[in-house]
Amino acid sequence: MKKKRILFLFVTLFASTLLYSQVVGVKTNLVMDAMKIINLGAEVGLSKKLTLDLYANYNPWKYKDQKMMKMLAIQPELRYWFCDKFNGHFVGFHVPGISYGYQWILAKHWNLEGNIGVGYARVKYEQFECKTCGEKVSEGHKNYLGPTKAAISLIYLF
Repeated sequence: MKKKRILFLFVTLFASTLLYSQVVGVKTNLVMDAMKIINLGAEVGLSKKLTLDLYANYNPWKYKDQKMMKMLAIQPELRYWFCDKFNGHFVGFHVPGISYGYQWILAKHWNLEGNIGVGYARVKYEQFECKTCGEKVSEGHKNYLGPTKAAISLIYLF
C-alpha cells in the first residue's frame, strides 16, 4: 500500500508541472455510479496525443444476505489518442493490461467516454463465516486474466 501511495504522489506531482498549458478532465464512471461504488478520475494532457488517466474506486458497502465485496482499486493508464487528446479513438496501457476507448464531445467542457480493457490482476481476498461474529474462514490470493475495465464516463474538461 505504501508503494501505491508513493507512486500516486509521484504521478500527481509530475502531472501538476504540466498543467499550465494542458487540458485536464475530471470524470466519474456512470457504470460504477449505478452500482453505488464511489469513484473519481482525472485525466491530464501530456502532449497532443498522450494523456495520463488516474482513476480510483472504492466500495465500502454491505449488501443484502450479509454479503460484502469491499474493494479499493487504483488504475493509472497512459493513453495514446489517434486524433487529438480528449476526442475520438484511443488505446490505453495500464499495468498489466490494455484498453480501447472513444470519447464524444458533448459541449465545450463536457465529454462522454466509452472504455473497455483486458488484463491481469492478482486479487487478495478474505472470507468470513458471518459479518457479526468475525470468524475468518479463509484468505488468499487469486490470479485473474480477463476484463479489467468497463466504463461509460461523464467528463468535465477544464
